[in-house]
Amino acid sequence: MRKLLLISLVLSVWGAGSVYAQKVAVKTNLLYWATSTPNIGFEFGLGERTTLELSGGYNPWTLNKSENRKFKHFLVAPEFRYWLCEGFQGHFFGIHAGYGEYNISGIGMPFKAGITRNNRYQGWGVGAGIAYGYAWIIGKRWNLEATVGVGYIYTEYDKYECRTCGRFKGFDSKHYFGPTKLGISFVYMIK
Repeated sequence: MRKLLLISLVLSVWGAGSVYAQKVAVKTNLLYWATSTPNIGFEFGLGERTTLELSGGYNPWTLNKSENRKFKHFLVAPEFRYWLCEGFQGHFFGIHAGYGEYNISGIGMPFKAGITRNNRYQGWGVGAGIAYGYAWIIGKRWNLEATVGVGYIYTEYDKYECRTCGRFKGFDSKHYFGPTKLGISFVYMIK
């Protein structure tokens, strides 16, 4: 009897007296699709107010072959989220990280502005930041989510002379502070 009382006390102190139904969601960021980048994310309920999102995108295409305009890249980005009310709905704050590799030419980039239009850059980047978002329930299993994040990115890259020639001009690295995440996502609750 004492063991049963002790177990009951331990469970109530740990909060296991309330049952939490773990949820799983699959999502896609519509803004990322606007850059012609297929993407998918999964979000797992960890507790009543915490979730873990794992998302990624991959863009293997050249946008314009005659001008060699491309934004080829892949990105993997986990984010831990704390929801103010209940997981998967309402306001949330997040801490995210990310890693990606890229091969870019003929388009402007935030860390090099207009200069990237005339050169090709091939490299990698890693970063972290904080995010704020909101999720609206739009159906029994459907949500619409908006999120924005700011943080830091470190990138290293090789620079090539022009979009198509490929003459190596050197190696460089950059530190970037600013927006690191932007999304409007459709979310489907699997469970």
